[in-house]
Amino acid sequence: MNLHDTMNFKGIALNDDSLRAEAQSIFAAGPMAGVSNRYTFVPTARLVDGLREHDWVPVSAEEQRIRNEVRRGFQKHLIRFRRAEQMQTLDEWNVELVLLNSHDKGCAYQLHAGIYRRVCSNGLVLSEGSFEAIRFRHTGLVTEEVVEASFRLLDYVPRVGELVNRFRARALDVRESLALANHALVLRYAKPELAPVDAETLLKARRVDDEGTDLWSTMNRVQENLIRGGVSDFHRDRHGKLRSIRAIRGIDSKVGLNKGLWGLAERLANGESLADTTTLTA
Repeated sequence: MNLHDTMNFKGIALNDDSLRAEAQSIFAAGPMAGVSNRYTFVPTARLVDGLREHDWVPVSAEEQRIRNEVRRGFQKHLIRFRRAEQMQTLDEWNVELVLLNSHDKGCAYQLHAGIYRRVCSNGLVLSEGSFEAIRFRHTGLVTEEVVEASFRLLDYVPRVGELVNRFRARALDVRESLALANHALVLRYAKPELAPVDAETLLKARRVDDEGTDLWSTMNRVQENLIRGGVSDFHRDRHGKLRSIRAIRGIDSKVGLNKGLWGLAERLANGESLADTTTLTA
């Protein structure tokens, strides 16, 4: 199998041309002007090559929108990697490596644990409580350190499976499901009353496979509805416009919401109540 440009019905391993089309900043030839002399420039493209050599293949990429043209080509970007052997045997879900970086001083290298769900083509990101993100500052950075750190995730894969099984085994009653949805609204909108829809709308399933009262199904419905948007409670605002959730575009917003939601699910799985919680952290 050619790891640099492989396509089959299970998934796509992106080659450099595909990555460049999604996020040009991955291939920056140097840092943005004005960075400190202590800044060690290690292009993300070099890390992509290093991870490919160890059978981590990139499967999706995106970059941050910019307001200042000076940052174009250097802005924050996110790449999701999957193990090469998983491309042929993609299960209902698979663990992914999530890499974040920028070349504009705005972000250190970060490695997060993620999950890809085949049924909705959607990506989750685990909370810090489950898998603490690995961060590298742009000072004295060595490419091999980041590549070697990626294998900590492989050691953690069995733990991810245990967590998913616990989420599936945890049945939620109506009160608990609504509490999870309400807290999820707070993660995005600060206060439930600022949200364009009510909590019950977040619990709606887009497909039969996502129906169910277990924590795993409920969390995934809430996550997809909040991040992909497009759901409505069919009420109208004061201008007569139909209220609906807009898709999240920002990298930080998506990662933060994913981590916060996963943390809420963990607390429910551990037997904690969300009903009386007023302060949330990712």
